Amino acid sequence: MNPGEPQTTDFGFEQVRKQDKAGRVRAVFDSVASRYDLMNDLMSGGAHRLWKQFALSLTGLRLGDSVLDVAGGTGDIAVGLARQVGRSGLVMLTDINASMLQAGRDRLIDSGLVGNVRCVQADAERLPFADGSFECVTIAFGLRNVTDKARALASMRRVLKSGGQLLVLEFSKPTTPALQGIYDAYSFRLLPLLGRVVAGDADSYRYLAESIRRHPDQETLLTMLRAAGLENCRYHNLMGGIVAVHRGYKV
Repeated sequence: MNPGEPQTTDFGFEQVRKQDKAGRVRAVFDSVASRYDLMNDLMSGGAHRLWKQFALSLTGLRLGDSVLDVAGGTGDIAVGLARQVGRSGLVMLTDINASMLQAGRDRLIDSGLVGNVRCVQADAERLPFADGSFECVTIAFGLRNVTDKARALASMRRVLKSGGQLLVLEFSKPTTPALQGIYDAYSFRLLPLLGRVVAGDADSYRYLAESIRRHPDQETLLTMLRAAGLENCRYHNLMGGIVAVHRGYKV
């Protein structure tokens, strides 16, 4: 850490030391890993599956390509990627959290995807892959949990091949005040209640709601992609901006 850099960062609405955030995030996902997919279905009414399918439709992957799914958790994006690149391709699934990565590995095995997928525990800010390794890099609902988002974006750009695409699927900022009000009531009242009843952990889901509010809005994240050296950057709002897909290319 450089002496002039801020020594703290957000953990939801709380400020914590930068060196402590990864451990705090890891504890959250250790707690929710076993019920993570069920909670995603309940929280979004199943819409998260459509958001992920939309992101997958943008990859432009072909049979034989190599792709990296960062913070891939329970592996639902990786399953879709594996089907796109086929048996001759490669999907690298990474997550910093061992419990989530184990759930992802189990899902891939259950889906019969063992020959063209590898699982690696890795930090998004320090990806352990050579420069120019992948035609595409994806990260779905993981960037907001990263301590240094700019460093993670630069790391993901580094491992892209020339012409490769980065896709970021993440919660974002609703485009109308009325929708924002409804979304706030849902996030801070219903979401922790669901977390307590279904996952036995209201605090973790309160953090997840807070982390969404701390995440950069659409235009700010677009600027960050450009600052990381990506070109032809743009984004697509889904559900009135509650979710957005950002994309950019390494040229």
